[in-house]
Amino acid sequence: MTHDNGPWARPPVPPAAPLTPVWPRVILWAGLCAALAVIVLALAHAFPEAVRTPNDWIEIARAAGLVVLVSAGMLRAGRVLRPRHLKYAAAWAGIVAVLALGFAYRGELKGVGQHLQLAFSAGDPVVTAAHELVVPQGEDGGYVLVGRVNGQRVRFVVDTGASDTVLSPDDARRIGVDMASLRYVVESETANGLGYGAPYVARRFEVGPLALADVKLTVNRAPMSASLLGMSVLSRLDSFQFGDRKLILRWRDAG
Repeated sequence: MTHDNGPWARPPVPPAAPLTPVWPRVILWAGLCAALAVIVLALAHAFPEAVRTPNDWIEIARAAGLVVLVSAGMLRAGRVLRPRHLKYAAAWAGIVAVLALGFAYRGELKGVGQHLQLAFSAGDPVVTAAHELVVPQGEDGGYVLVGRVNGQRVRFVVDTGASDTVLSPDDARRIGVDMASLRYVVESETANGLGYGAPYVARRFEVGPLALADVKLTVNRAPMSASLLGMSVLSRLDSFQFGDRKLILRWRDAG
């Protein structure tokens, strides 16, 4: 005969934590997906020069799909979220922040603001002194900077071997150039043979605080993967130099 309070009695099994209803989790996941879509579209609108080709959108869709797939795990998270989960998320966020700071300061531990700007500039030049800009070198060894042509953002690849500053047809069309009025009378030698471009004068050309007026550009007739910043702009600066994985631009007077 057994007794409930005897030495061999089994301890009572605690009740399982209540399951949260599935619909709130579905709504939360759908809201996350909607927020992700809004963020992607907002960034594409704010930085139109960064999304240029169908392949760019494919890469964005692939990354967004991965986030959606991972976040779908919330649908299986049947237990109520506890405060310690938020602590874990905060700890991981701190670890990521420390790693990002370590990467930005790998050369030296000074100029915190400039280091962060250079590490995450994404092509936007960083002001380092009066009349001085710095463009960090990309992972592919090239230098890419974002300028403004007549107020519109354009991403340029720096090419000191090019005499002209060349707009791709896509960038020219996006900034409002009347493509039908262009005359492709400028000949140039390219890796694929003889190329043709049309002269175009930008009322205003800006790179950070540097502003140049009446800059002669060339609109390329053939498609290009990116616009090129050549010597027609660089020669109007006081100096430019490469070193320590940076391109340094200096000028005396804007205009």
